[in-house]
Amino acid sequence: MIYISLFLVFLKIGMFAFGGAYGAIPLIQESVLAHGWMDEAMFSNMIAVSESTPGPIMVNAATYIGHSQAGIAGAAVATLGVVLPSFLIILLVTALFRGCLNQRRIQAVLKGVKPCLMGVIFAIGIFMIVKNIFPEGEGNSLDIMAMAVLAVLAVVSILGKRIKKQEISPVVLIIIAGVAGSLLYGV
Repeated sequence: MIYISLFLVFLKIGMFAFGGAYGAIPLIQESVLAHGWMDEAMFSNMIAVSESTPGPIMVNAATYIGHSQAGIAGAAVATLGVVLPSFLIILLVTALFRGCLNQRRIQAVLKGVKPCLMGVIFAIGIFMIVKNIFPEGEGNSLDIMAMAVLAVLAVVSILGKRIKKQEISPVVLIIIAGVAGSLLYGV
């Protein structure tokens, strides 16, 4: 039954998605592609939409995929599956280990996990750049317009950092990317 599959897949994602949403993208991708719920191009588009809409990417992705597979009930089941582990873990940590997080050993474990999470986030970023610049099904050609949007965002980020002496808001970057994509792709 699709509801059980959606719940179990997103429960697994919620249980093993250390590092937050960006760390979960490879796990979501693997699960979604394995079940045939999306192809790689659709997955990439779904991540872009999930990133640009309010709320956590994992919740947005679970809701979208659940809805695409089984309507509103599927969206509810997938969303429940992805948030349930975090909810229970936070509830447990809060109840049992309030003072534990300040212990040296726990801090050492957390510091050891951080580089792994940074690597996963970096790898999925590179993967998404490559998949969008070298789209499948279009031969081995470059998507010049995707490269242009990426270049515009890089220039805006770098210049914004140098001029304003602070990071450019992700919301501003998303709006710029949307406008540039609309202009370049002619929508």
